[in-house]
Amino acid sequence: MSKSTDSNTTYHSPEEKPYVPDAKETRSQVVKFALFSASAGIIETVSFTLMKLLTPFKYWPCYLVALVLSVLWNFTLNREFTFKSSNNVPKAMFLVFLFYCVFTPLSTIGGNYLSESAHWNDYAVLFVTMGCNLVSEYLYDRFVVYRNSMNTNARGQRALEKKAAEEKSREK
Repeated sequence: MSKSTDSNTTYHSPEEKPYVPDAKETRSQVVKFALFSASAGIIETVSFTLMKLLTPFKYWPCYLVALVLSVLWNFTLNREFTFKSSNNVPKAMFLVFLFYCVFTPLSTIGGNYLSESAHWNDYAVLFVTMGCNLVSEYLYDRFVVYRNSMNTNARGQRALEKKAAEEKSREK
């Protein structure tokens, strides 16, 4: 059903075009991504809270530790279940790392400014940052990290086979 040409690009049709999810699957991806991100948000919030309560650290070190923990959790779940990707893990993680090379300084400096200088509540800053992260990371993951490798793991291949069988039975 699919033909792998390198460690990050898998084609699914005889025409050698990358798989593109339909509207139904895209909605499913958005819901899964949001739910997994919510679970990562819980990890981020709990670790942030523990750091605030148990250490003398200000906003930014608490935020950075919490962010790293949530990113590792979110990457693992979304790779396996949302995008169903079997692409090269180090390459995918590196692409996510590049996203965070931009997002982390912006959110850390901006968040620290809002917390320390503008005197926003630390949790308000955290939740606004998490919302920005949810939207921007979904778009980046969907259109950059997993663009050419969706539905390439065993779970994704089974879903494609099931979908093809359903379409074939409708044609009869």
